[in-house]
Amino acid sequence: MDYVAALLPPVVMAVAFTALIVTMIKSQGGANKSKEDAVVDAALARVESAGQEPTAHGA
Repeated sequence: MDYVAALLPPVVMAVAFTALIVTMIKSQGGANKSKEDAVVDAALARVESAGQEPTAHGA
């Protein structure tokens, strides 16, 4: 019975990890993909247009 107690946590974690990966893969794309891409593109454009000047750190 000790072997069941020893194997149960890794098996549970493997099943949970597999479910997480499957959920992540299934949520990619879909109806909201273009809206999500537009939000990311807008954020990148905002960062690029900011023209951040390098600042000196330390001395």
